[in-house]
Amino acid sequence: MSTPSAKPASGVRHQQVSRAEAGQRVDNYLLRVLKGVPRSRIYRILRKGEVRVNGKRIKPEYRLQAGDEVRLPPVRQAQAPKEAPQLPAGLDERLEAAILAEDEYLMILDKPSGLAVHGGSTLGFGVIEALRAIRPNAPFLELAHRLDRATSGCLVVAKTRAVLNELHGLLRDGKVEKHYLALLAGHWEGGPRRVELALSRGEGAAHSKVSVDEAGKAASSLFTPKKRWPQATLADVRIFTGRTHQIRVHAAHIGHPVAGDEKYGDFDFNRTLRREGLKRLFLHASELRFQLPVSGRKYHVQAALPGDLKDFLKTFK
Repeated sequence: MSTPSAKPASGVRHQQVSRAEAGQRVDNYLLRVLKGVPRSRIYRILRKGEVRVNGKRIKPEYRLQAGDEVRLPPVRQAQAPKEAPQLPAGLDERLEAAILAEDEYLMILDKPSGLAVHGGSTLGFGVIEALRAIRPNAPFLELAHRLDRATSGCLVVAKTRAVLNELHGLLRDGKVEKHYLALLAGHWEGGPRRVELALSRGEGAAHSKVSVDEAGKAASSLFTPKKRWPQATLADVRIFTGRTHQIRVHAAHIGHPVAGDEKYGDFDFNRTLRREGLKRLFLHASELRFQLPVSGRKYHVQAALPGDLKDFLKTFK
């Protein structure tokens, strides 16, 4: 098996930390700017004091500040084995048009269904890789949270490490109000229903299923019916936690699986809806509301139900 060729070591370099890079640990910063250098080598040059910040030795957990000067020693960097994949034609315009709100701190876009939020072993790109390609001069772009590939709607991208950390804190503390629109199987009886069932993810493959498990992580969802038909119910779902597949698992557990859900859904129900024109999971991140501590700015963003899902609802009588 051949190994990637390496770039020859260059001389000592000095880089100044930008505002967008501030707040991250120096070891993570080095892993990014010294691409191809093994993690073990990164920690070795830190221990030996070959990396210095403002002329001083620092520990791996040191958090960089805007304006810090980082001394980078000469190291050999493995070259990438292949170039980054080309984006499909028109994806850049599609994503630019999907931006619902943007300022110097973050952007919120209406993610299309079918587009993964990040690339993987079988997919060379996702939303975040595409955004970085579209905005090559942006020093920092990172996902604040995730949406399933089939789910459409509001997705937040941070523009600085400090903002990313703040958003993670808001999400962790339940200070981001998140709403989804979901088409559920069956006629919903009664009014809103709060579902508080802990969830755990199976071991093994990345696509292993999530299940209700008392020993799992706490998960809380509020289902509120918006429109009812004999065979289905359109519901607003507010989630107070952000567990993997939370809405889909909670909905299935209470007997109202999400339409088009091939993993947790009702096979016969899905087959019937497919014949009537539903081509994907009927789950849409419709609304976000939060306040960003660094600026005090308040955000309230809504993403309209996509045309394909809106049109499908017209088939119900």
